[in-house]
Amino acid sequence: MTIQDLKKQNLILFEVISGSRSFGLETPTSDTDIKGVYYLPKEQFYGLEYIPQISNETNDEVYYEIGRFVELLIKNNPNILEILATPEDCILYKNPIMSSLKIEDFLSKLCKDSFAGYAMTQIKKARGLKKKIVNPIPKERKNLLHFCVILNGHDAIPLLKWLNEKEIKQENCGLINVPNAKGIYALFHDVNNNLNYKGIIKKELSNEVSLTSIPKGEKEIAYMSCNLEGYSKYCKEYTEYWDWIEKRNEERYNTNQKHGKNYDSKNMMHTIRLLQTALEIITTGKLSIRVTNREELLSIKAGEIEYDELLEKAENLIATIEKEYLSSTLPAYPDSDKAINTLIQIRESLYS
Repeated sequence: MTIQDLKKQNLILFEVISGSRSFGLETPTSDTDIKGVYYLPKEQFYGLEYIPQISNETNDEVYYEIGRFVELLIKNNPNILEILATPEDCILYKNPIMSSLKIEDFLSKLCKDSFAGYAMTQIKKARGLKKKIVNPIPKERKNLLHFCVILNGHDAIPLLKWLNEKEIKQENCGLINVPNAKGIYALFHDVNNNLNYKGIIKKELSNEVSLTSIPKGEKEIAYMSCNLEGYSKYCKEYTEYWDWIEKRNEERYNTNQKHGKNYDSKNMMHTIRLLQTALEIITTGKLSIRVTNREELLSIKAGEIEYDELLEKAENLIATIEKEYLSSTLPAYPDSDKAINTLIQIRESLYS
């Protein structure tokens, strides 16, 4: 089922403009994100084709089945609460039945962890991007040989350098384990290339060294150490980096490059916004997603504030939230029984 199917079959219950435009943080280049709620045809809901969520390919249009929507409201999911709290001027369609879901029935002390936890995820993303920007990984991929060294007394010589100096091909080498010495191998060389050694690695992207049966009487020419853990870490970082390169938002990346602060300024803007929202919920018991400090948040997005200063601001907000949490009059959790009964009434009305 697609979003087009939902619209053709009149299954949409709620549809809103979300993201920067609903927050009041839009700029001339902002995308228009759409979120919504739907219900399934009766035969699909009661059958084996339950679909909890439907989105388009770019995930800038996401719709939640009414049951999934209520489930996430009970968990105080920030994205879902913000959908329900969408300002009137950003609501594209609202079935009257959705009026039975009231934001005040769901706000609880859980918001401290859900909003602040989500904000911490944004900080991790910002730090991850900073690492990628500052430490680009060359496109030419290293292989396991780059993580091997030849032991030379108290020194270690990179394997590739050693092979080049000795004019030895890795394919003509054989390895055996050194007992009780993890990652250490005795290295043998087949000078005449007639001993069927398997080489140090079998192929370019091998993730382990090759071991060979060495004929009796052959003498090792060196001892080699292989940092397999280091190679595994490199492979993970290489894949993550080049996946990011392929999928990154070029406009957003160029903005980050332009301000030169080496962090994802949009993520950091949302970090501060989420924490400020959490503080508002904890202290007032209300959720208003239209920001009152647009200029401050857009200055963060533009990279006008140093990263360490933003981290300090986030930490101060978290500390204030923790303090206010103790005296908050919000319930510890939403009334799940009431929410479920409301959901049941909605379904009965839809399927009657």
